[in-house]
Amino acid sequence: MASATAATEPKSRQTGLKLVALALAVAAAGLPVNGIAIYALLVVAAVVVLTGIVRVTPQAWGAAVAIVVVGIGAHAVFAPPRIDEGFNVFLPGAALQRDLPPDVYRYMSEQFDKRYPADKRCDAATPGCWRNTGAPDRAYAFAADGIFHKSDMSRAVTSFDLSDPVWHRLGFINDSRYNWYPLSDVQRAHRDGRFWKGYGRWQLTMPWFVTIRLPAAYAGGQLCWRGDIRWEATDGHFAPLNGEGCRPITPDDAGRRVVGVAIKPETLAMQLQGPLKVRLLQWAQPLIKLLTIVALIVVLVRIRPRRAVVPLILIVLAALIVAVDDASFLGGVRPFDGGDDGLFYDSVGRAILQKLLAGNWAGFFEGGEAVFYYGGPGLRYFRALEHIVFGDSFLGYLSLVLALPLMVLALFRRLLSPPWPLVLALLFVAVPVGELFGTTFIDYAKWAARGFADPMAYILFIAGLVPLLGSRENGPRDAFVPAFFGALLIVLGVAMKPIIVVAAFVLLGATWLYAVLRRQWRRLAGLSVGSLPVFSMALHNWVFGHALVLFSSNAQDSNLLVMPPAAWVGALREVATFDFSGGLAHRALMQIVHWLSGPAESIWTVPLNAAGFAMLVYVVARGRGFDPWLRLVGAAALAQHAVALFYAATPRYHFLTWFLTLLACAAFMQQVGLPWLQRRYPEAMGRLRRILWSPRLAAGIGWLDGKAN
Repeated sequence: MASATAATEPKSRQTGLKLVALALAVAAAGLPVNGIAIYALLVVAAVVVLTGIVRVTPQAWGAAVAIVVVGIGAHAVFAPPRIDEGFNVFLPGAALQRDLPPDVYRYMSEQFDKRYPADKRCDAATPGCWRNTGAPDRAYAFAADGIFHKSDMSRAVTSFDLSDPVWHRLGFINDSRYNWYPLSDVQRAHRDGRFWKGYGRWQLTMPWFVTIRLPAAYAGGQLCWRGDIRWEATDGHFAPLNGEGCRPITPDDAGRRVVGVAIKPETLAMQLQGPLKVRLLQWAQPLIKLLTIVALIVVLVRIRPRRAVVPLILIVLAALIVAVDDASFLGGVRPFDGGDDGLFYDSVGRAILQKLLAGNWAGFFEGGEAVFYYGGPGLRYFRALEHIVFGDSFLGYLSLVLALPLMVLALFRRLLSPPWPLVLALLFVAVPVGELFGTTFIDYAKWAARGFADPMAYILFIAGLVPLLGSRENGPRDAFVPAFFGALLIVLGVAMKPIIVVAAFVLLGATWLYAVLRRQWRRLAGLSVGSLPVFSMALHNWVFGHALVLFSSNAQDSNLLVMPPAAWVGALREVATFDFSGGLAHRALMQIVHWLSGPAESIWTVPLNAAGFAMLVYVVARGRGFDPWLRLVGAAALAQHAVALFYAATPRYHFLTWFLTLLACAAFMQQVGLPWLQRRYPEAMGRLRRILWSPRLAAGIGWLDGKAN
């Protein structure tokens, strides 16, 4: 009876209950969520909860809260002793010389001089040289992992096993002070481009060190190492231990420090092994979390396995694609390239997070710039909040990337007829045909892994379309909540990348007008309130920089605005007068070629993209038989295509444009193109259908899509 009651709950209430259930699961997991195992458990829990039905009885919720409270209590009672850990880049400088033990600093300085001889160092006046970009200002760098467990070093951890610095989550490596370019003799990282090296894609080449303080509870255990370490002795000096070995930990070692030196890349590995009691506590921690979350779901959710199949398949496929491209995105911290957007956004995000933790709200909201210049401001704030929840990892951004296929499927289901939505969603994720037309999942995954804002902007825009367009049966209903979140997500996308503001303006403006004409006042209120944050960027620039800049001031940068309106006027004048001496007509022609080359950046794809653009125009201008909301989405795509005529044709700037074009083209082919081909060439189409759409494949897709009995 309880399940039946839950199943008949209003959808909006079920959505709210599911979010609360997920919050309980996160509470059971504890913050920060920075391990891939607990993160994977939460992803599975999220799919099970969101595809299931949450029970509404007081007994179920009382049991769920009790389970979480007991789980949190058990986690605290059986917590292993924490290990103080500190780390930082090593560059000769006053702060490290002042704060590190003298013999340790002296030794690391000597090793640094050997590896980077003074006569071979880059010129301090050269941009990107390590000698002019700054040095550490304290012994141990800030670690987001240490927010909830304070330490006088970087963080306090329950285990210490260092084998690869990328997977050890050394957040300092993406501090913009270490924004070294190729001309620097001290380099940031090396990327292994071999396709099978997804897990070991990155080698950290920065000189760095790590220090741990041995807890008294580890007496009877041992520390094993490979490389170069320094162990604090009773007199305060640090004894050298080189090569490879293990040393037992005695009661006298309690509180003593051990320093691992990694001036030379890939030479340091350390593992601290506690006695049996400590190891049992370490094993108990994940087990307690697992049992708590599983018990929570069992008592609170009526699981519907079949509904969970497709989301899990899409998420697993997406995770595999991410792992092949760059597995460090799945819980590690890769060193972003010098000069890259990713380095800037994460560095500013970490800086403003530290201001927030210090209570400096003004510094937090200023966001590192009095007037936003470096692209959209949104990602830096997301990074700061991400590090609170996910510590020194990028699992927050990964969550959005893994959710992208689900959003794509939901949007396709809204605007296309079966079996097209599921087939296209699977192709979008698993088969990179979108590299030629329409974009593909790997496009978004690889740029997200590099820390760029573009994929997040497009993911948020696509996510906003789903509630904004409403259901297939009756279109958008007069409701505040879906309109609010639809508008808010699209506006947040604009904050990530203002280049999509044109599509957002067309979409939200037409939706707002529709609500007025239909007198959908609740929906209108939701759209209006959800759109308000778009003005926050202009407000920020006015308050902190006393400048009237709507979004970011780099909009007029000649490297981005490569063909301003004046250049197009000049190109038309050259064509009219047959005087091409100014070169503007040639620039205009090449801009069109670059625009139509699409994601592939190839002249060979120009005809394909031109045909896709023609289909888009047909759907918008003449497709009265199409869903009117599809035509509106197509109009937003057309508006965004116009942006490509003025701005640089860098593919990542226009992923959203070509994705929305693909959507319109799929609808065109489904409703117009394929029926015409079937009438004109019935035998050829029949043979093609038998090849591409076998009965077994059709049955499998039908089962996955919920059509099987």
